[in-house]
Amino acid sequence: MTDARENLRPAVFLDRDGTIIHDRDYLADPAGVELLPGAAEAIARLNGAGYVVVVVTNQSGIGRGYMTVANYEAVHRRFIEVLGDGGARVDAAYYAPQAPGDPDPEEMRKPGPGMYLRAAREHGLDLARSWLAGDRLRDVIPAAALGARAILIPNHQTEGPAPRGVAVASSLLDAVRLIEEAS
Repeated sequence: MTDARENLRPAVFLDRDGTIIHDRDYLADPAGVELLPGAAEAIARLNGAGYVVVVVTNQSGIGRGYMTVANYEAVHRRFIEVLGDGGARVDAAYYAPQAPGDPDPEEMRKPGPGMYLRAAREHGLDLARSWLAGDRLRDVIPAAALGARAILIPNHQTEGPAPRGVAVASSLLDAVRLIEEAS
């Protein structure tokens, strides 16, 4: 008899803004999509290593009325195109449109676990062999509750030091090196 986890795949959950692309507050224009240095190479390496790459992003600009779902989708299409031009792909993407304080019964808005749990169900992911990476504490805090590992990639928006047990990297490419070393 086989363990049900044998068929589950490891994933790397990545924040988008400030981790993969330059953070442009409430990005609603596809022309503003600009990859951070090394981001496409980092994701391509994850693709090559067999990780499912999942983008999880809070998009409170929708809930605040600064942009529409159509704006988000246009930016996402451009994001996927730019990554593809760099030889990288995202296997799935989830976004939370709620503004802070909006009803969120499924806890989709990070640091809630909703997007991660949905991705795990929909894509057969093994959270215990997965990683979370992002530039904000809300991107890495869910790791402990999910049984995953996490890497903080601090920048000028990072609210404080990495929580205990969370690795720190200088870039997404550096984070991927840490993941590769741990494998």
